Amino acid sequence: MVIVSVTPEIGLDEGYTYSGGLGVLEADKFYAMARMNKPYVVITLMYNSGYVDYIFDNSNNPVPVPQRHPRSFRNMLKPAGYLRINLKNSEVYVSVLEYRLNNAKVVFLSPQSPRWAYDLVDRLYIENDIDSKFYKYVLLAKGAAEYIRSRIGLRNVDIIDLQEAYTAILPLVLPLPPQKYRIIIHTPGPWGHPSFPAELFRREFGFRFFEDPVILTELGLSMSGEAIVVSRKMKDVVSKVIPHHMHKVKAITNGVDSVRWVDERVLKAYMEGRLSIDELSRIKREMAGELESYLSRYKSDIKIGDSLTIAWIRRLTRYKRPDFILRFIEENPQRDGVVFVLGGKAHPFDEWGLSMMRKFKELSVKYSNVVYIHDYDINVAKNVLPKVKLLLFTPFPGWEASGTSFMKSSMNGTPTLASRDGAVPELITDGFNGWLFGFDERCLVDIGSDPRANEINEKEYSEFSYKLNQVIQLYYNNRSEYWRVAVNASSTFISKADIVNALKQYYML
Repeated sequence: MVIVSVTPEIGLDEGYTYSGGLGVLEADKFYAMARMNKPYVVITLMYNSGYVDYIFDNSNNPVPVPQRHPRSFRNMLKPAGYLRINLKNSEVYVSVLEYRLNNAKVVFLSPQSPRWAYDLVDRLYIENDIDSKFYKYVLLAKGAAEYIRSRIGLRNVDIIDLQEAYTAILPLVLPLPPQKYRIIIHTPGPWGHPSFPAELFRREFGFRFFEDPVILTELGLSMSGEAIVVSRKMKDVVSKVIPHHMHKVKAITNGVDSVRWVDERVLKAYMEGRLSIDELSRIKREMAGELESYLSRYKSDIKIGDSLTIAWIRRLTRYKRPDFILRFIEENPQRDGVVFVLGGKAHPFDEWGLSMMRKFKELSVKYSNVVYIHDYDINVAKNVLPKVKLLLFTPFPGWEASGTSFMKSSMNGTPTLASRDGAVPELITDGFNGWLFGFDERCLVDIGSDPRANEINEKEYSEFSYKLNQVIQLYYNNRSEYWRVAVNASSTFISKADIVNALKQYYML
């Protein structure tokens, strides 16, 4: 029997068919399932121009540009014929490209004609209008349905996992018993729960929904036998948003692929039972030189030596609170003894996120010990997360579904200073394998309009600043205690946060 996962994005080690955490997570699942030689099929879209990259103009304004897939990525993909689907009352020819690894494969659907269908998948999560966005995900649904029917066979399907609400149109196209579908909700935030005018569904499918607009999450929840959220805390958060569906919701906490993300020196020491303070500190000294060399491509005169290196590096959006580290650097004189690695990019329509990119860039110009990596991607993450000495994880409480960057860094002996959000409360014990600040808020406070948001931010920033200064002092005044926490981080996270643990719960492996 075949396990099918349908996703709007996947972040393989090659190519730009992802924007962030969801895509990287789905690739981690794929690589782990492939190593276990499980019959596993991931179905997604081929985005002709990737997601988004940026260049900066003479005034330090970020200018979005397309991402060009490297030839090496194109060479990975094997043509597997065509599918024909009906979309907008037209016949659409969809090229099938497959990436195989053992008994698992990723299927990329690439519409070729008519031209308007080709243009639908020009960019990931970037559309000109609501109609284009709607038909992009109808294309994914109809293409996935046809591939499942004609290439896998309905009798051979064990389960179909719908990753995020964008894939929830599939059960309309491919009606199956509810127990064949599960919807995986990867975010409590509104951006992960798109809605479309009922008229679009009437026009394409002939359905006349009572509600208008039609919320895809509600659609997926109604037509799936089970729903999964990606941390225990998230289950508490969504219980106040979808109480009428909680009878079918369970929590399976995310993980990361240790084989993919843990430095081989750290993993070898852990597997051989010799991951001690002395061994980890020795490995991290080697990494400091490697990190300095890597960062020099962004700032040629950067010097690290024995300095504490601190990273805030992820997608730039309001709820992740990049303003915390900006404010800390400007307000705290202890910044002079630390190297700060800032990274991340915003969606091109997110003005607040774009303003953060400008401020990160300005800070890197202003201070010699601040580096900004504007083209943050999987390759950057692999070079930075294991090699820095502290990661900052600062989402607004209740808004982060799980988070995995702190898992990747912690596995490598880079402990995290984190807000109590996502999967953090399950995995970090303050002062043992990382450090915590803030409130464990378990409801969605609207960060744009609720007056409580500013109060929460101010209180949490005060504690964040205090705890970060404590960690800086610890590193320079009590190094053995810092390394104790770092070793504990690596040991506990490698054992608890590996993606295989999550996959065993998903698929009873």
